[in-house]
Order: sequence, then C-alpha cells, then structure tokens
Amino acid sequence: MSGRRLAFVYSPELEGLSYPPECPFKTQRLGLTRRKLLALGLLRRDGAVEVPARPATRRELERLHSPRYLDELERAAAGDLTATGFAMGLGGPDTPVFRDLYAYGAWACGSALTAAELLLADVVDVAFSLAGGFHHAHAELASGFCYLNDVALACERLADAGRRVAYVDVDAHHGDGVQDFFYRRRDVLTISLHESGRTLFPGGGFEDEIGEGPGRGYAVNVPLPAGTYDEAYLTAFDAVVWPLLLAYGPEVLVVELGLDTLAGDPLTHMELTNNAVVAVLERLLALHRPMLVAGGGGYHVDHTVRGWALAWRTCLESAGEEEEFLSNVGGVFLGSSEWAGGLRDAARPVSAEQRAAVEPEVRATIRRVQELVFPQFGLAPKSVPGGGRGLTGSANLEETNPQTRRVRNTL
Repeated sequence: MSGRRLAFVYSPELEGLSYPPECPFKTQRLGLTRRKLLALGLLRRDGAVEVPARPATRRELERLHSPRYLDELERAAAGDLTATGFAMGLGGPDTPVFRDLYAYGAWACGSALTAAELLLADVVDVAFSLAGGFHHAHAELASGFCYLNDVALACERLADAGRRVAYVDVDAHHGDGVQDFFYRRRDVLTISLHESGRTLFPGGGFEDEIGEGPGRGYAVNVPLPAGTYDEAYLTAFDAVVWPLLLAYGPEVLVVELGLDTLAGDPLTHMELTNNAVVAVLERLLALHRPMLVAGGGGYHVDHTVRGWALAWRTCLESAGEEEEFLSNVGGVFLGSSEWAGGLRDAARPVSAEQRAAVEPEVRATIRRVQELVFPQFGLAPKSVPGGGRGLTGSANLEETNPQTRRVRNTL
C-alpha cells in the first residue's frame, strides 16, 4: 500500500438522477466506476473509505452563481424555460432542459464541497468526486452539459480557507468556466491541457489567455493538436505544467480528470491511452499535496469507467503492487477489464504521419506558453524537445506500464 488515505464521495441518490437518454453525458459512469472498484476489491480496503455526498445549498451555490441564474435553472427544471433562461444558455443542443438539471448539479457541487472539506480537515490525502467536473459552467451561463460549476466551487472553498490552489484540467475540452471565475486572481492557478479550440468546443483556451490584473500569468493554457498521443502529451506536461507547479508551490491540487482525451472518444480527437493518465497522476502525487480528483468529460463510457478505476488504483497503491499482481496471475485474463491488470490500455502505435502532424504544433505550443507565462514565475524558457526520432524527455510509457513489460518479457 502507498500509505495514502483515499475517499470516494458517493450517494445512491446520484444514481436516481440522469440527463436525457439521448445526451452524450452519462451520469451512470459514477455508479459503474464504484461497482468496478468493489468488484476489484479496491474500494473497501485499508486506506480507502466511502463518504456520502450531499447536495449543495442555495447559499453555497451563490458563492459563484448569481441568484437570478439559479432561479432560471430551477424554473427550467420545473418545465418553464423563459426567454431569460434561454439567453443564459439553457435549451441548447448541449444544454438540454430536463427535470434533474438543477438537482444533479447541486448534488455534484455538494460532492465536490464534501471532498474539499475532507482535505481541509486532513481526514484524507486524496478525495475522488467523480459526479461532476462541470468546468464549462459560468456565473450566469450554462454550456457544454454544465449548469453548475462544482470544480470552481471546490477551488473557491479551498482558497477561501487560505490554501494556495492549483487547478489542473486534463479534460480534452478547455476549462473555460473555471478559468473565467479566477482570471483576475492569483490564489488559484488554473492550468488546462486540452485539444485546441481550433478543432474542438468551446473554441478558446489559447496560449495568450494568461489572466488579467493581479491574475496575470495565473491562467495557463496548453492547446494540443488533434491526434496528440501519450509521448507528445507528457512532453507538454513536463515542459510546462511541472515547472509551473514547482514554482507556484500549491498547498492543494484540484484535478479535472476528464477522460475524453482517450482514443475512441466519440466527441473528441485525441489519441491518448490511460497509461498517460497514470503518468500524469504519478507526477502530481509526487508533489505530496492533498488532491481532489473530479470527473469531467468521457463519452465512451467503458473507457471512462476503466480509466477512473485505474486512477483510483494509482492513488491507492504503491508503484510495485501492479507488477506484483500481474506476476501472481501469470498473465491470465491480462486484457480483461474485470481484472486489475486489465485496467491498463495496450500501447498504441504512432505512425510517422501522426508524429509529423502533431510534434511541430506541440513544440510551438510549449515554446509559446513558456515565453508568455514562465517569466511571471521567474522561470526561463527551456529548449523544446525534438529531433529526428520525435519528441524526447518524457517517461517512456512502454517502460512504465507493467502490463506491457510483462507481455514483452514472455515473448
């Protein structure tokens, strides 16, 4: 065991609330993840606790959302969509009006606040609140399946308690709502790695969005091209995110763990495997800071559930336990998602054409962000990895995946 204390925030009431059947956002992912963790014996064991969620109160929601906006959400949920509500984004293709829109958002916000309170009380080291991750919601605007911004609310609560917060968003979509809430503040550093707004909703999140006034330099955006693969993604993380986190010195981390970055997601164009998710989490865990892990996108349900279960396992267990498990089972059912070893994706080959399309853009993005943001933290831009054999300088995912090593060593 790693010695970390983990909490999984959940209540069965969340499974009774749902988006319309035709909506790509599936609230059922939370319950499915919980059941997978139970089946794998990863939820009820030493170091892990399950904590009941609760709905956020109206007063708590008003810390970020205006009263008139909350009124319109309640009206719409009751079947009354007004012209004012429509102007606030309600009733669009990605913001349907349905009975549970206010209730589910309030529960997601309460789940995130519960997770934040656990961290503030030093009850756990890592708290998972997977119900939401609604990073597109603004103070008076619904957008991108998001009505109430649970992750921004958690950041606000932690900052209000005097903590220096680093918000790291690895969802495929730009975390525009969270960025907007903290754009003029420096007690919450927002970092978003996402598919470029040139090819994906919400169309922003470019390198020159760096904050304003006292918050200048404290909004960081790393837009990545369609087709970005593990090695390129981790190169960008190591060249931009890691040095900024070290320079900022956060006291607590809030991570938007959207898994629509995984290859095969129906709404995005990234090509990651969940091995990159493990690598990012291992880097963040190395900071030894309390961490809130929120949900987010992920529209291939099975991939998302396996990825979140793997994320939980990564936080719960020490580095050697996965390989020990694989040795014990001898490779049997290695590819089955019903076994802990099978939570890992197989490595994806990267073609020369894919490298040629992705790498120049990744290098240019790294260089641009370093030029714009690094001086705000007393950092000097560094040379960007590159060369004839592709990007270098990040962990080799083949070597960090015990499942890949096990398979290779049996050939």
